[in-house]
Amino acid sequence: QVQLVESGGGLVQAGGSLRLSCAVSGSIFSIDVMRWYRQAPGKQRGLVASITSGGSANYVDSVKGRFTISRDNAKNTVYLQMNSLKPEDTAVYYCNAASFRYSKNYWGQGTQVTVSS
Repeated sequence: QVQLVESGGGLVQAGGSLRLSCAVSGSIFSIDVMRWYRQAPGKQRGLVASITSGGSANYVDSVKGRFTISRDNAKNTVYLQMNSLKPEDTAVYYCNAASFRYSKNYWGQGTQVTVSS
Protein backbone atom coordinates (compact mmCIF):
# COMPACT_ATOMS: atom_id res chain seq x y z
CA GLN A 1 0.00 0.00 0.00
CA VAL A 2 0.98 3.60 -0.63
CA GLN A 3 -0.34 6.64 1.20
CA LEU A 4 -0.31 10.13 -0.29
CA VAL A 5 -0.93 13.39 1.55
CA GLU A 6 -1.09 16.66 -0.37
CA SER A 7 -0.55 20.13 1.05
CA GLY A 8 0.19 23.64 -0.11
CA GLY A 9 -3.04 24.68 -1.78
CA GLY A 10 -4.70 28.00 -1.15
CA LEU A 11 -5.95 31.25 -2.60
CA VAL A 12 -3.63 33.33 -4.75
CA GLN A 13 -4.00 36.21 -7.16
CA ALA A 14 -3.43 35.77 -10.86
CA GLY A 15 0.28 35.90 -11.64
CA GLY A 16 1.19 34.50 -8.24
CA SER A 17 2.83 31.24 -7.25
CA LEU A 18 2.11 28.22 -5.09
CA ARG A 19 4.04 25.06 -4.33
CA LEU A 20 2.12 21.85 -3.75
CA SER A 21 3.67 18.98 -1.85
CA CYS A 22 2.79 15.30 -1.86
CA ALA A 23 4.22 13.24 0.99
CA VAL A 24 4.54 9.58 0.09
CA SER A 25 4.66 6.68 2.54
CA GLY A 26 4.24 2.93 2.45
CA SER A 27 5.51 0.69 -0.37
CA ILE A 28 7.46 3.43 -2.07
CA PHE A 29 9.70 0.91 -3.87
CA SER A 30 6.73 -0.19 -5.98
CA ILE A 31 6.03 3.24 -7.49
CA ASP A 32 6.97 3.76 -11.14
CA VAL A 33 5.58 7.23 -11.78
CA MET A 34 4.16 10.10 -9.74
CA ARG A 35 1.57 12.41 -11.26
CA TRP A 36 -0.38 15.54 -10.43
CA TYR A 37 -3.95 15.76 -11.68
CA ARG A 38 -6.52 18.51 -11.30
CA GLN A 39 -10.28 18.72 -11.43
CA ALA A 40 -12.20 21.95 -11.86
CA PRO A 41 -15.91 22.18 -11.00
CA GLY A 42 -18.01 20.47 -13.64
CA LYS A 43 -14.99 19.10 -15.47
CA GLN A 44 -13.24 15.78 -15.64
CA ARG A 45 -10.05 15.15 -13.76
CA GLY A 46 -7.07 15.72 -16.02
CA LEU A 47 -3.35 15.07 -15.94
CA VAL A 48 -1.15 18.09 -15.23
CA ALA A 49 2.36 16.69 -14.86
CA SER A 50 4.22 13.46 -14.26
CA ILE A 51 7.67 12.37 -13.14
CA THR A 52 9.14 8.89 -13.40
CA SER A 53 11.29 7.09 -10.86
CA GLY A 54 14.22 8.07 -13.07
CA GLY A 55 13.32 11.75 -12.92
CA SER A 56 11.86 12.22 -16.41
CA ALA A 57 9.14 14.89 -16.33
CA ASN A 58 6.25 15.63 -18.67
CA TYR A 59 3.59 18.34 -18.68
CA VAL A 60 0.28 19.10 -20.28
CA ASP A 61 0.65 21.91 -22.82
CA SER A 62 -1.39 24.40 -20.81
CA VAL A 63 1.14 24.45 -17.94
CA LYS A 64 4.43 24.07 -19.82
CA GLY A 65 6.84 26.83 -18.86
CA ARG A 66 4.81 27.72 -15.76
CA PHE A 67 4.70 24.53 -13.65
CA THR A 68 7.59 22.34 -12.54
CA ILE A 69 7.27 18.87 -11.06
CA SER A 70 10.12 17.57 -8.94
CA ARG A 71 10.88 14.93 -6.36
CA ASP A 72 13.01 14.74 -3.22
CA ASN A 73 13.74 11.08 -2.70
CA ALA A 74 15.33 11.71 0.69
CA LYS A 75 12.08 13.26 1.92
CA ASN A 76 9.77 10.93 -0.06
CA THR A 77 8.01 14.00 -1.38
CA VAL A 78 6.91 15.16 -4.81
CA TYR A 79 6.37 18.84 -5.52
CA LEU A 80 4.48 20.90 -8.05
CA GLN A 81 5.81 24.43 -8.31
CA MET A 82 3.19 26.59 -9.97
CA ASN A 83 4.17 30.03 -11.26
CA SER A 84 2.30 32.65 -13.28
CA LEU A 85 -0.97 31.21 -12.10
CA LYS A 86 -4.14 31.94 -14.05
CA PRO A 87 -7.80 31.81 -12.99
CA GLU A 88 -8.22 28.76 -15.23
CA ASP A 89 -5.75 26.90 -13.01
CA THR A 90 -8.38 26.91 -10.26
CA ALA A 91 -9.13 23.29 -9.34
CA VAL A 92 -8.66 20.59 -6.77
CA TYR A 93 -5.19 19.16 -7.31
CA TYR A 94 -4.61 15.47 -6.67
CA CYS A 95 -1.39 13.54 -6.23
CA ASN A 96 -1.27 10.10 -7.85
CA ALA A 97 1.17 7.22 -7.59
CA ALA A 98 1.18 4.43 -10.16
CA SER A 99 2.76 1.00 -9.94
CA PHE A 100 2.80 -0.71 -13.31
CA ARG A 101 4.27 -3.97 -12.04
CA TYR A 102 1.48 -4.37 -9.46
CA SER A 103 -1.26 -2.65 -11.49
CA LYS A 104 -1.96 -0.27 -8.62
CA ASN A 105 -3.07 3.35 -8.64
CA TYR A 106 -3.10 5.45 -5.49
CA TRP A 107 -4.65 8.87 -4.85
CA GLY A 108 -4.30 11.58 -2.27
CA GLN A 109 -7.25 13.46 -0.81
CA GLY A 110 -6.70 16.55 -2.95
CA THR A 111 -5.86 20.16 -2.20
CA GLN A 112 -7.81 23.19 -3.40
CA VAL A 113 -6.07 25.83 -5.50
CA THR A 114 -8.03 29.00 -6.21
CA VAL A 115 -6.64 31.74 -8.45
CA SER A 116 -8.47 35.05 -8.35
CA SER A 117 -8.46 37.50 -11.26
